[in-house]
Amino acid sequence: MRPFDGRRVLLGVTGGIASYKTVAVARALTQAGALVDVVMTHSARDFIGPVTFEALTGRPVHTELVADGHALGHIALARQNDLIVVAPATADFIARAATGRANDLLAACLLATDARVLIVPAMNDRMWAHRQTASNVEHLRSLGYAVLDPAVGALASPEEGAGQGRMQEPEAIVEAIARLLGATSAWTGRHVVVTAGATREPIDPVRFISNHSSGKMGIAIANAARRRGATVTLIAGAVSVPLPFDCEIVRVGTTEEMTAAVRAGLHKASVLVMSAAPADFRPSQVANRKIKKSAANPRAIELESTPDILVSTMDARPKECVVVGFALETDDLLPNAAAKLAAKRLDMIVANDATEAGAGFGADTNRVTILATGRDAEALPLMTKDAVADAILDRVAEVLSGR
Repeated sequence: MRPFDGRRVLLGVTGGIASYKTVAVARALTQAGALVDVVMTHSARDFIGPVTFEALTGRPVHTELVADGHALGHIALARQNDLIVVAPATADFIARAATGRANDLLAACLLATDARVLIVPAMNDRMWAHRQTASNVEHLRSLGYAVLDPAVGALASPEEGAGQGRMQEPEAIVEAIARLLGATSAWTGRHVVVTAGATREPIDPVRFISNHSSGKMGIAIANAARRRGATVTLIAGAVSVPLPFDCEIVRVGTTEEMTAAVRAGLHKASVLVMSAAPADFRPSQVANRKIKKSAANPRAIELESTPDILVSTMDARPKECVVVGFALETDDLLPNAAAKLAAKRLDMIVANDATEAGAGFGADTNRVTILATGRDAEALPLMTKDAVADAILDRVAEVLSGR
């Protein structure tokens, strides 16, 4: 079964140069099993032809508010879809949508639908930053529309240079669509707290102790939980991949800061997934000025242990909260993971070998073994981190259902 089998998406295209990216969105949705109805504004057709979308979706493209004598066609079109996506959404269209205009087919569909709506803006950076646009976007959000903020990057014209206004890439748009379509009753209303990335323990104002964590695994888990319909708080240290657009993001630096953020978020958590890689040690004293490289200075730094986040926040865990830890080891993987499972009173621990090629820090794949209280260890094959995230949440869902 494909991810979007049986789902219907109305894909609205307005008159922006970024509409070439929308072609890739239409293709990806169709290949994933969705029935895609494309609605183009008149100005959109100046940038790309309807036949392109017809070829990719296998369905006719809609352009007219009153077409072939069907005065109420927009009502049926708006009501038969699970989601309406407008990409690109120009500043003009956002303004019209915010004021409830129905002067073309796409705007009328927004007024006639009960489905979720995703707005994907694309425009000049000054237009995006203008107070009127900001007010219009805020109003759309207040109506319940999801808005995927534009990216920072090169704009359409070389004279414009770079700025925030560039439409998000097709992969990010499809990911946002997956989240909006993927809510399930088992996760709706659940609050998931996820930690990701490395913490950094300062040595002096310019140096720190840390590790090679990229944050990919934790962010994959946050994305997977959001796709399933959960509300997600992501507590992120240093990461090298983009953060989710529709999660609450709490940025932290040190292990002590991450500990405080976990404690603050736990009171509302149904699930806590500790996939971050906090530093185990920190300098016992932090120099207030840069330590100069000279023979007169000491060559040793005295270290002390950082707080153990899971242990020090144990008293703050809600009774029904499912807690998942991670164990990245180089030796005695399963015995060490089992010891952590018991000592930290976890429901589940995800163990992986830091020395294995294609797994661990920085990789796009991972090979893990899941240990859970009262169950045999379950070794999974080498998988993408997105697939590992879904496997973890599948098992968390089993625990949740039992509570």
